[in-house]
Amino acid sequence: MILNKPICRGILTAKEGGMDMSQSKKIFQAAIAAICMVTMLLMSNVNTITTHAASSYGFVLLNSYSKTMKIGDEAYLLAVTSTGKKATFSSSDRAVASVNTYGKITAKKAGTAIITAKIRNGEASCKVTVQKTTIQLSAKSISMENGETRRLEAVVSTGHAPKFKSSKSSIVSVDENGVILAKKPGAATVTVTADKTSVTCKVTVKQPKVKLSKSSVSLYRKGKVRLSVTSTSKSAPKWKSNKKSVAIVDNNGLVTAVKNGKATITVTVDNVSKACEVTVKKPEIKFERDSVNLTVGQSFQAKVTVSSKNKPEYSSSNTNVAAVNENGRIIAKSKGKAYIYAKEDGTKERMTVIVTEN
Repeated sequence: MILNKPICRGILTAKEGGMDMSQSKKIFQAAIAAICMVTMLLMSNVNTITTHAASSYGFVLLNSYSKTMKIGDEAYLLAVTSTGKKATFSSSDRAVASVNTYGKITAKKAGTAIITAKIRNGEASCKVTVQKTTIQLSAKSISMENGETRRLEAVVSTGHAPKFKSSKSSIVSVDENGVILAKKPGAATVTVTADKTSVTCKVTVKQPKVKLSKSSVSLYRKGKVRLSVTSTSKSAPKWKSNKKSVAIVDNNGLVTAVKNGKATITVTVDNVSKACEVTVKKPEIKFERDSVNLTVGQSFQAKVTVSSKNKPEYSSSNTNVAAVNENGRIIAKSKGKAYIYAKEDGTKERMTVIVTEN
């Protein structure tokens, strides 16, 4: 049994790769199997085997002749040689699967590679198939409202962390955990990549439904009304008046009438707009008396009713005859005739004042 000692040396050589106890056990088991095979070969050719023949012909026994692996996986290929010397390992395609001097195989990308363990006058090969990574997504398409967030879950067959990317970050953004944020209406594609394998999910951000509390409103000057808006979007509404000289609106939808006329208040959410027509009415003004007779130096308080409830502006047609203050108090100054006017937002009425001497 000339080859027994070299085979044992092959077992010891396999332990030199810094392997743990479980790996050493596997090597030992493979070696025992190899010894049995060698013994059978020797027994069948016991009359012809010589020391010279053993040195002229060699063989290599492997613990596996085919392997299926995932990208990133590692596995050991154990080799027992007839000479007892350590085999030299090589890969037919290192880009698919590489192997180091101790037979450790590392799967790198999908494909097939042949790992060969070789000694002088003998070799053996193991076919390694590296499977393509698969990615399963929780959804292939998603419909969202603007401002909404949703998580896209990805399961990678290799267990490696996926990378997420949005084709249009202005429409939707996505973070490293797959959380998608809708930014504005439109469509974008979220791509998930792992081990050079990619899958996609189509994300649609819907146009919002917008409703305004009023479509028309009537006010007097200085009058106010608050318009409210409801929307399926989480975007802040934008308010605008087409005639600020007639009516203005603030960021909260509060409308203030400026002067008589018509204006359109528009609210916009994500390019969807609704409008309210604002009419600022002319007020009605009425003096309690159409005329009054006064003597020089006498005063009189004019009484005026204004439908807008706003204070009117008073003026006199002839302040030398009769003057009036801002509160409508009339003072007779000299003999004659004058008109006292009350004006409010485009409406003007008058009363007559006759002044006589004492």
